[in-house]
Amino acid sequence: MIQDWFQWLVLAIVQGLTEFLPVSSSAHLILTSQLLGWKDQGLVMDIAAHFGSLLAVMWYFRKDIGRMLSGRDWTLFLQLAVASIPIALTGLLAAGWIETQLRSAVVIALASIVFGILLWLSQKAPVKNQHISWRLAIVMGFAQIFALIPGASRSGVTLTAGMAAGLNKTAAARFSFLLAIPAILMTSVYGFYQLYEDPQTANWQAVGLITLFSFIAAFVSIHLFLKLIEKINFSIFMWYRVILGLLILWVIQ
Repeated sequence: MIQDWFQWLVLAIVQGLTEFLPVSSSAHLILTSQLLGWKDQGLVMDIAAHFGSLLAVMWYFRKDIGRMLSGRDWTLFLQLAVASIPIALTGLLAAGWIETQLRSAVVIALASIVFGILLWLSQKAPVKNQHISWRLAIVMGFAQIFALIPGASRSGVTLTAGMAAGLNKTAAARFSFLLAIPAILMTSVYGFYQLYEDPQTANWQAVGLITLFSFIAAFVSIHLFLKLIEKINFSIFMWYRVILGLLILWVIQ
Protein backbone atom coordinates (compact mmCIF):
# COMPACT_ATOMS: atom_id res chain seq x y z
CA MET A 1 0.00 0.00 0.00
CA ILE A 2 2.84 2.43 0.87
CA GLN A 3 4.44 1.61 -2.48
CA ASP A 4 1.17 2.44 -4.27
CA TRP A 5 0.96 5.82 -2.52
CA PHE A 6 4.58 6.61 -3.38
CA GLN A 7 3.97 5.67 -7.00
CA TRP A 8 0.85 7.83 -7.19
CA LEU A 9 2.59 10.85 -5.69
CA VAL A 10 5.64 10.61 -7.95
CA LEU A 11 3.50 10.25 -11.07
CA ALA A 12 1.19 13.08 -9.94
CA ILE A 13 4.18 15.42 -9.66
CA VAL A 14 5.55 14.24 -13.04
CA GLN A 15 2.12 14.79 -14.63
CA GLY A 16 1.74 18.25 -13.11
CA LEU A 17 5.23 19.42 -14.08
CA THR A 18 5.02 18.18 -17.67
CA GLU A 19 1.36 18.80 -18.58
CA PHE A 20 1.93 22.42 -19.61
CA LEU A 21 5.51 22.17 -20.84
CA PRO A 22 5.96 21.17 -24.52
CA VAL A 23 7.57 17.86 -23.56
CA SER A 24 4.67 15.35 -23.43
CA SER A 25 3.37 14.23 -20.06
CA SER A 26 2.49 10.81 -21.59
CA ALA A 27 6.12 10.20 -22.53
CA HIS A 28 7.30 11.08 -19.04
CA LEU A 29 4.71 8.91 -17.31
CA ILE A 30 5.53 5.85 -19.39
CA LEU A 31 9.29 6.33 -19.03
CA THR A 32 9.05 6.84 -15.26
CA SER A 33 6.91 3.72 -14.86
CA GLN A 34 9.13 1.63 -17.14
CA LEU A 35 12.38 2.69 -15.49
CA LEU A 36 11.05 2.05 -11.98
CA GLY A 37 9.24 -1.14 -12.92
CA TRP A 38 5.80 0.14 -11.95
CA LYS A 39 2.53 -1.21 -13.24
CA ASP A 40 0.00 0.96 -15.07
CA GLN A 41 -1.11 3.81 -12.81
CA GLY A 42 -4.80 3.11 -13.38
CA LEU A 43 -7.91 5.21 -13.89
CA VAL A 44 -7.91 6.93 -10.48
CA MET A 45 -4.36 8.22 -10.94
CA ASP A 46 -5.08 9.43 -14.46
CA ILE A 47 -8.25 11.30 -13.53
CA ALA A 48 -6.92 12.88 -10.35
CA ALA A 49 -3.63 14.02 -11.91
CA HIS A 50 -5.42 15.67 -14.83
CA PHE A 51 -7.96 17.24 -12.49
CA GLY A 52 -5.15 18.74 -10.43
CA SER A 53 -3.63 20.22 -13.59
CA LEU A 54 -7.03 21.62 -14.56
CA LEU A 55 -7.47 23.33 -11.18
CA ALA A 56 -3.94 24.78 -11.44
CA VAL A 57 -4.46 26.40 -14.85
CA MET A 58 -7.89 27.69 -13.84
CA TRP A 59 -6.48 29.25 -10.67
CA TYR A 60 -3.51 30.77 -12.50
CA PHE A 61 -5.76 32.38 -15.11
CA ARG A 62 -8.63 33.13 -12.72
CA LYS A 63 -8.66 36.83 -13.71
CA ASP A 64 -8.96 35.94 -17.41
CA ILE A 65 -11.72 33.46 -16.59
CA GLY A 66 -13.48 36.11 -14.49
CA ARG A 67 -13.39 38.58 -17.39
CA MET A 68 -14.77 35.96 -19.78
CA LEU A 69 -17.58 34.85 -17.48
CA SER A 70 -18.56 38.44 -16.67
CA GLY A 71 -18.80 39.26 -20.38
CA ARG A 72 -15.89 41.70 -20.38
CA ASP A 73 -13.85 39.45 -22.68
CA TRP A 74 -16.54 37.68 -24.63
CA THR A 75 -14.36 37.42 -27.74
CA LEU A 76 -11.73 35.32 -25.95
CA PHE A 77 -14.47 33.07 -24.55
CA LEU A 78 -15.86 32.47 -28.05
CA GLN A 79 -12.39 31.90 -29.49
CA LEU A 80 -11.67 29.22 -26.89
CA ALA A 81 -15.10 27.63 -27.42
CA VAL A 82 -14.73 27.48 -31.22
CA ALA A 83 -11.09 26.35 -31.04
CA SER A 84 -12.13 23.46 -28.76
CA ILE A 85 -14.65 22.02 -31.23
CA PRO A 86 -12.13 20.13 -33.44
CA ILE A 87 -10.59 18.11 -30.60
CA ALA A 88 -14.00 17.47 -29.02
CA LEU A 89 -15.44 16.05 -32.24
CA THR A 90 -12.31 14.08 -33.09
CA GLY A 91 -12.13 12.69 -29.57
CA LEU A 92 -15.74 11.53 -29.70
CA LEU A 93 -15.34 9.91 -33.11
CA ALA A 94 -11.89 8.38 -32.73
CA ALA A 95 -11.36 7.85 -28.98
CA GLY A 96 -11.75 4.08 -29.19
CA TRP A 97 -9.41 3.72 -32.15
CA ILE A 98 -6.78 5.95 -30.51
CA GLU A 99 -7.01 3.98 -27.27
CA THR A 100 -6.43 0.64 -29.01
CA GLN A 101 -4.10 1.61 -31.86
CA LEU A 102 -1.93 4.49 -30.67
CA ARG A 103 -1.30 3.95 -26.96
CA SER A 104 2.00 2.18 -27.40
CA ALA A 105 5.47 3.13 -26.19
CA VAL A 106 6.77 3.19 -29.78
CA VAL A 107 4.12 5.71 -30.88
CA ILE A 108 4.79 7.87 -27.81
CA ALA A 109 8.54 7.83 -28.45
CA LEU A 110 8.25 8.67 -32.15
CA ALA A 111 5.66 11.39 -31.50
CA SER A 112 7.94 12.92 -28.87
CA ILE A 113 10.79 13.11 -31.40
CA VAL A 114 8.83 14.28 -34.46
CA PHE A 115 6.74 16.93 -32.72
CA GLY A 116 9.79 18.09 -30.77
CA ILE A 117 11.58 18.87 -34.06
CA LEU A 118 8.49 20.67 -35.39
CA LEU A 119 8.36 22.77 -32.20
CA TRP A 120 11.97 23.85 -32.73
CA LEU A 121 11.34 24.73 -36.37
CA SER A 122 8.23 26.77 -35.52
CA GLN A 123 10.14 29.29 -33.41
CA LYS A 124 12.09 30.28 -36.53
CA ALA A 125 8.94 31.71 -38.16
CA PRO A 126 8.83 35.53 -38.23
CA VAL A 127 6.67 37.06 -35.49
CA LYS A 128 3.75 38.96 -37.03
CA ASN A 129 1.23 39.07 -34.17
CA GLN A 130 1.39 39.91 -30.47
CA HIS A 131 -2.25 39.04 -29.78
CA ILE A 132 -4.51 36.12 -30.61
CA SER A 133 -6.83 36.61 -33.60
CA TRP A 134 -9.69 34.47 -34.84
CA ARG A 135 -7.48 32.99 -37.55
CA LEU A 136 -4.77 32.06 -35.05
CA ALA A 137 -7.31 30.68 -32.56
CA ILE A 138 -8.76 28.37 -35.22
CA VAL A 139 -5.28 27.27 -36.39
CA MET A 140 -4.30 26.36 -32.81
CA GLY A 141 -7.66 24.67 -32.28
CA PHE A 142 -7.20 22.36 -35.26
CA ALA A 143 -3.58 21.71 -34.26
CA GLN A 144 -4.83 20.53 -30.89
CA ILE A 145 -6.25 17.43 -32.62
CA PHE A 146 -2.68 16.11 -32.83
CA ALA A 147 -2.61 16.13 -29.01
CA LEU A 148 -4.75 12.99 -29.19
CA ILE A 149 -1.61 11.18 -30.34
CA PRO A 150 0.11 10.05 -27.13
CA GLY A 151 3.52 11.66 -26.89
CA ALA A 152 2.72 14.65 -29.11
CA SER A 153 2.09 17.02 -26.15
CA ARG A 154 -1.03 19.19 -26.18
CA SER A 155 0.85 22.32 -25.19
CA GLY A 156 3.60 21.41 -27.67
CA VAL A 157 1.38 21.11 -30.74
CA THR A 158 -0.62 24.26 -29.95
CA LEU A 159 2.55 26.27 -29.28
CA THR A 160 4.02 24.95 -32.53
CA ALA A 161 0.94 25.97 -34.52
CA GLY A 162 0.74 29.41 -32.90
CA MET A 163 4.40 30.27 -33.45
CA ALA A 164 4.45 28.82 -36.99
CA ALA A 165 1.48 31.07 -37.81
CA GLY A 166 3.36 34.15 -36.59
CA LEU A 167 2.26 34.51 -32.95
CA ASN A 168 4.91 35.46 -30.40
CA LYS A 169 5.89 32.94 -27.71
CA THR A 170 4.09 34.52 -24.77
CA ALA A 171 0.77 35.02 -26.56
CA ALA A 172 0.94 31.50 -28.02
CA ALA A 173 1.65 29.99 -24.59
CA ARG A 174 -1.14 31.93 -22.84
CA PHE A 175 -3.74 30.88 -25.40
CA SER A 176 -2.39 27.32 -25.34
CA PHE A 177 -2.82 27.15 -21.57
CA LEU A 178 -6.31 28.66 -21.68
CA LEU A 179 -7.20 26.21 -24.45
CA ALA A 180 -6.17 23.43 -22.07
CA ILE A 181 -9.09 24.26 -19.76
CA PRO A 182 -11.94 22.95 -21.96
CA ALA A 183 -9.76 20.07 -23.21
CA ILE A 184 -8.80 18.82 -19.73
CA LEU A 185 -12.30 19.58 -18.43
CA MET A 186 -13.81 17.24 -21.03
CA THR A 187 -11.29 14.54 -20.09
CA SER A 188 -11.99 15.00 -16.36
CA VAL A 189 -15.78 14.90 -16.76
CA TYR A 190 -15.52 11.67 -18.77
CA GLY A 191 -13.13 10.21 -16.19
CA PHE A 192 -15.34 11.05 -13.23
CA TYR A 193 -18.29 9.57 -15.12
CA GLN A 194 -16.33 6.32 -15.43
CA LEU A 195 -15.72 6.37 -11.68
CA TYR A 196 -19.42 7.00 -11.10
CA GLU A 197 -20.25 3.99 -13.27
CA ASP A 198 -17.79 1.81 -11.34
CA PRO A 199 -17.52 3.38 -7.84
CA GLN A 200 -15.63 0.38 -6.42
CA THR A 201 -12.52 1.51 -8.33
CA ALA A 202 -12.55 4.89 -6.61
CA ASN A 203 -10.18 5.60 -3.72
CA TRP A 204 -11.24 9.13 -2.81
CA GLN A 205 -8.34 9.61 -0.41
CA ALA A 206 -5.96 8.88 -3.26
CA VAL A 207 -7.92 11.17 -5.61
CA GLY A 208 -7.60 14.07 -3.17
CA LEU A 209 -3.89 13.66 -2.53
CA ILE A 210 -2.96 13.07 -6.17
CA THR A 211 -5.03 16.11 -7.19
CA LEU A 212 -3.22 18.28 -4.63
CA PHE A 213 0.29 17.27 -5.69
CA SER A 214 -0.56 17.59 -9.38
CA PHE A 215 -2.06 21.03 -8.72
CA ILE A 216 1.07 22.31 -6.97
CA ALA A 217 3.45 20.93 -9.60
CA ALA A 218 1.36 22.24 -12.51
CA PHE A 219 0.99 25.71 -10.99
CA VAL A 220 4.75 26.03 -10.49
CA SER A 221 5.36 24.78 -14.03
CA ILE A 222 2.95 27.30 -15.60
CA HIS A 223 4.35 30.21 -13.59
CA LEU A 224 8.00 29.52 -14.37
CA PHE A 225 7.39 28.73 -18.03
CA LEU A 226 5.50 31.97 -18.70
CA LYS A 227 8.07 33.96 -16.73
CA LEU A 228 11.01 32.59 -18.72
CA ILE A 229 9.46 31.81 -22.11
CA GLU A 230 10.87 34.78 -24.04
CA LYS A 231 14.39 33.88 -22.87
CA ILE A 232 14.10 30.21 -23.78
CA ASN A 233 15.43 28.81 -27.03
CA PHE A 234 13.07 25.97 -27.88
CA SER A 235 15.99 23.91 -29.18
CA ILE A 236 16.30 22.87 -25.51
CA PHE A 237 12.89 21.21 -25.67
CA MET A 238 13.64 19.70 -29.07
CA TRP A 239 16.82 17.97 -27.88
CA TYR A 240 15.16 16.98 -24.64
CA ARG A 241 12.27 15.36 -26.51
CA VAL A 242 14.55 13.58 -28.98
CA ILE A 243 16.63 12.13 -26.13
CA LEU A 244 13.45 11.22 -24.23
CA GLY A 245 12.02 9.42 -27.26
CA LEU A 246 15.25 7.53 -27.83
CA LEU A 247 15.37 6.57 -24.14
CA ILE A 248 11.85 5.14 -24.34
CA LEU A 249 12.76 3.13 -27.45
CA TRP A 250 15.89 1.84 -25.68
CA VAL A 251 14.01 0.93 -22.47
CA ILE A 252 11.27 -1.04 -24.24
CA GLN A 253 13.48 -2.96 -26.67
